[in-house]
Amino acid sequence: MASHQVLIAFGNKVRELRKSIGISQEELSFKANLHRTYIGMIERGEKNITLVNVQKIANAFNVTLSDLFNETKP
Repeated sequence: MASHQVLIAFGNKVRELRKSIGISQEELSFKANLHRTYIGMIERGEKNITLVNVQKIANAFNVTLSDLFNETKP
């Protein structure tokens, strides 16, 4: 899988989870202690997110790291 495809797939998973619980990018950014524009860039697959920030997002969603990667397909 090309690196950009995995970023897009991961971003889609973050967007899917965020929308499923009905919160905005701004609310997710607050819960994860990340900038709102950074969340948008992740969801669009524009940022190669670090594992530390993946953990912050998992914590914000109250899910495990593996939950964020399950069914993440390009």
